[in-house]
Amino acid sequence: MFDQLEITVLRPGPRFPAQLRFWVNGEDVVEQAVGPGGRGPWVSEALPVGLPSVLRATVEARRVQLGEPECTGGCCGYLSVVVQRMGNVVQWSGWQLPHLGGRLLEFDFDAGDYDAEVDRAEADFGWRYVA
Repeated sequence: MFDQLEITVLRPGPRFPAQLRFWVNGEDVVEQAVGPGGRGPWVSEALPVGLPSVLRATVEARRVQLGEPECTGGCCGYLSVVVQRMGNVVQWSGWQLPHLGGRLLEFDFDAGDYDAEVDRAEADFGWRYVA
């Protein structure tokens, strides 16, 4: 059975520009790993206009930063994961968590569903127009 990914955008606030959150099987991965005051990556960096998202999975494994605690990644470390496509599976593994974080498991996503969710997130330009 595959894990389910949902990518959401937190609208800009007084302290931060728009950021991404990653829900896997109904759980907020960023909050689970870095705490409630943490943040996900800036949308403008993770979903750059006209370029493929860093979330795109390829056969070449690569580390992707998914968040940091409220005190910043430079202080306590970043939340990152290795993303890799293996046939019809996209795998998130090899987690690196801030020293505050708990433990995250390996996630396996159906590659078609994963690509569709990244496509959906890349096509959502509504966050750019929020004042």
